[in-house]
Amino acid sequence: MSGDGQSGSARVHFVLVPMMAQGHIIPMTDMASLLAEHGAQVTFITTPVNASRLASFAAHVEETGLAVRLVELHFPAAKFGLPDGCETVDMIQSQDLLSNFLEACAALREPLKAHLREQQLPPPSCIISDTMHWWTGDVARELGIPRLNFSGFCGFSSLVSYIICRDNLLKHITDENELITIPGFPTPLELAKAKCPGGIPIPGMEQIREKIYQEELRCNGVVLNSFKELETLHIESFEQVTRKKVWTVGPMCLCHQNSNTIAARGNKAPIDEADCLQWLDSMKPGSVIFVSFGSLTCTAPQQLIELGLGLEASKKPFIWVIKAGDKFPEVEEWLSDGFEEPVKERGMIIRGWAPQVMILWHQAIGGFMTHCGWNSTIESICAGVPMITWPHFAEQFSNEKLVVDVLNIGVEVGVEGVTRWGHEHKEAMVTRNDVERAVYALMDEEKAQEQFRVRAKECAIKARRAFDEEGSSYNNIKLLIQEMGNKMNACG
Repeated sequence: MSGDGQSGSARVHFVLVPMMAQGHIIPMTDMASLLAEHGAQVTFITTPVNASRLASFAAHVEETGLAVRLVELHFPAAKFGLPDGCETVDMIQSQDLLSNFLEACAALREPLKAHLREQQLPPPSCIISDTMHWWTGDVARELGIPRLNFSGFCGFSSLVSYIICRDNLLKHITDENELITIPGFPTPLELAKAKCPGGIPIPGMEQIREKIYQEELRCNGVVLNSFKELETLHIESFEQVTRKKVWTVGPMCLCHQNSNTIAARGNKAPIDEADCLQWLDSMKPGSVIFVSFGSLTCTAPQQLIELGLGLEASKKPFIWVIKAGDKFPEVEEWLSDGFEEPVKERGMIIRGWAPQVMILWHQAIGGFMTHCGWNSTIESICAGVPMITWPHFAEQFSNEKLVVDVLNIGVEVGVEGVTRWGHEHKEAMVTRNDVERAVYALMDEEKAQEQFRVRAKECAIKARRAFDEEGSSYNNIKLLIQEMGNKMNACG
């Protein structure tokens, strides 16, 4: 992607403040690259532990000469009752500490403000911060600059979440399974309370959610990692309901489509990428099911075993990213005692972090069993890979609705209950038969299954058109930089 050629665009300076969680940081690193490739200056705010995870991104910035600077601020974990060094959401031991973590983030307000006043770069033109960082609105107003909200959601789920907060739909509903009708949604939509964004009560979060919502009302606009052609109706409805300008600049993972940085996103993978590619190269095109549930999902041992037995029964080749290790010794024992060896010819198991985009973009992948986090969903859309949806919590159930009911590029595995983040279920909620049935429904070589693949490929083509030169997202990035530059010049 080339620079925008706008005079003065190099002086436009964006400050990016991601939520300290892998699924939030990764798209923000992509955003930093995109803005810098278009000629903007970027300051990327992080903390020491998160900076160590961003080593490959920092190396990429240095290698390419992009005008991106990583700034580390001390994270006051101990002051807020967190273990020292607990600087990212996946390190929190219990959801009961989430409010502590967010208050610790809010304590970065004064250090951030002091840094931005003292730094030698052009003055900040705009702060783009995660919706969880409500406190950055105060920083932006004190500096006299706009603040744009980045939630990491798609337009569909952003609209669902906004309406729920605006109308306080969940407040007096005591039954977690009661269906909630989303009023004013452009198409009829019902979700059980527990499956709504914010539907599961978390200690200390009610006041924080109110602060987040109030700041959403005050922000100067919204940045979405989506593209207009994917969900036009829902993005337009979101703009109308919020009365905010919505900048769709995605799919941001496509900033890696012509580079060798795909495998370097996020943590260091425990496998050798060349070995992974060699294994994929040995498989027929579209034959492999990829299974991964993101960085925060904690799947119960019995559920992992049922999932594995379902994959085995499907007779399809698979790559399974599994987070068992020391936490679930019984799963490791089951893997090594009788599962891994018999399936090794057609099954690859990756423990921990995986180079997800690199895998999804390989021609051997024919389906993706996913937790429906938006990063994973949009990455699958870009790859033209249909999905088996297995949502766990938060907005993942509304993402499932978009994938299955609106785009029609996926099948549900059949999740009835919600996996509470930070709480382990002892029992399996999805059986091996459910897994086998879903894999068969998506991957078997029948005419109906071919329609999933055709529609998924059409979505991928639209994604690339939006992102390529003069596409809707490409133009939105240019216009975003131009508008923030104009505001800065007007104030200056």
